[in-house]
Amino acid sequence: MAISIRLSRGGSKKRPYYRVVVADARSPRDGRFIEKIGTYNPLLAKDSPDRIKLDTDRAKHWLSVGAQPTDRVARFLDVLGVKERPARSNPTKGKPGEKATERAEERAEKLKAAEEAAAEAAAAPAPTPEPEPEVVEAPVAEVVAEETAAEPVVEAAPVEAAAEAAPVAEEAAPVAEEKPADA
Repeated sequence: MAISIRLSRGGSKKRPYYRVVVADARSPRDGRFIEKIGTYNPLLAKDSPDRIKLDTDRAKHWLSVGAQPTDRVARFLDVLGVKERPARSNPTKGKPGEKATERAEERAEKLKAAEEAAAEAAAAPAPTPEPEPEVVEAPVAEVVAEETAAEPVVEAAPVEAAAEAAPVAEEAAPVAEEKPADA
């Protein structure tokens, strides 16, 4: 008969409370057991003395008879100094999966490209602003003479264009008036 030292759950919903029991390995988790050797209350603080209560003498007896503790109970026994638990080694446990690795590589490539672009922008000389053209101030008499010479030419063209456009506008106006009258 295989004997195990394991936890048997009690308590209400979302309020777990465990008994540390010695039971036949074939019996149900919360079913029949041989002996109760302690309790475990995970709701208490980790440094609380009432979190784990265990009869170490009975635990040593059952271990000497050949009872196998579960992983959680083995941790308790290791903390209490009853039985040393060998450290487990699973180096691939924390490794991300294939898709997560691909996403991380893509992220690293984008970051590297952004850093290279920033380095190129910092290494390239900043464009120098074009110098503004120098403004040379002319004497007032010359400026007035230039303006008066340009004025007649500029004004003549709009006056002539307006004179030519006036007869066309007069012809179009009577036609516009006649159509509403017919309607």
